[in-house]
Amino acid sequence: MIIGSREFAIGGRCYVVGILNVTPDSFSDGGKWVTLDRALRRAEDMIRCGADMIDVGGESSKPGHTPITAQEETDRAAPVIEALRGRFDVPLSIDTYKSAVAEAALRAGADLVNDIWGFRHDPDMAGAAARWGAACCLTHNRKRIDYEDFMPDMLDDLRESALIAQNAGVAGDKIILDPGIGFAKTYGMNLEAINKLDAVAGLGYPIMLGASRKSVIGLALGLPESDRVEGSLAAAVIGVMRGCSFVRVHDVSETRRAITMAEAIIQNDMRVRTASAR
Repeated sequence: MIIGSREFAIGGRCYVVGILNVTPDSFSDGGKWVTLDRALRRAEDMIRCGADMIDVGGESSKPGHTPITAQEETDRAAPVIEALRGRFDVPLSIDTYKSAVAEAALRAGADLVNDIWGFRHDPDMAGAAARWGAACCLTHNRKRIDYEDFMPDMLDDLRESALIAQNAGVAGDKIILDPGIGFAKTYGMNLEAINKLDAVAGLGYPIMLGASRKSVIGLALGLPESDRVEGSLAAAVIGVMRGCSFVRVHDVSETRRAITMAEAIIQNDMRVRTASAR
C-alpha cells in the first residue's frame, strides 16, 4: 500500500500512527499541542520514537464535544500539516469528517483522510479523497447503538463505507478500515470488536486500530486517561495478533516496543511451524 511517498508492507508488520491533536478539548491531550511550535516538537518526538505516520486532528471527537465550523477546524489543522510537510517526510493524515477540511488538508500536504464516519456523514468526503488520489481510513460509527447482531452489522457498515469510497473513485488499495473503538458501541461491544479484529481483516482491507487511552480501557482498569498506557499496549498487542496493519496511538515509543516484541514472537512461531512442516 502506498501512502504519500512511502510503501507500507501490508501483512508484513504493524505500523504506528502517532496522534497529534491540535485541539483545546481532546479527551486525553487537549490543549497540549495547540501552538505550531508545540505541534512541530511533538511530531518530531513521535517520529524519533518510531511513528510511521502522523495523524493530525483539529476537532475533538470525544463524547459530548462541542462541534466547530469547518473553517475553524481548517485554521487549526492545515497550517500544522503544511509545516509538517515542509520538515518531515513521513506520511500525514487528517482526522476529519468534513470535506472542506479534508480538501484544505490535502492541499496543505496530507496523504490520508481519516474519517470517523466512514464517508457516511459528508457526501462529498469520498470525492475529495478520490480527486487527490489520497488514501483513506474509514471508521465504523453510527448515530445510535441500535444493532440487531453487532459483529455482522458492523461488518456490513464497513463494507458499505468501502463501497462508497470505491464508487467515488478511491482505489481499493488506498482503503483502510477501522472498527471504531469508542464510537456507537457499549463497553462489551468495544471489547468484542478488538478481540474479533480478524473478522474485520477478513473484509480484505488493511485494518487500523484506534483504542489508545479510550474509555473501554478506563472501564476495564478503573483508571483515568493519564494511567491507561498499559491497557493501550495490551490492546495494540491484541491488534497485532489479530492482523492489524496500523495502530493509532498517543504513546509511540512504548507501543513501538510492545509491537516489536509481539511480532518477534509471532514471526518465530511461524518459522518453527514452517520448519516442522518440512
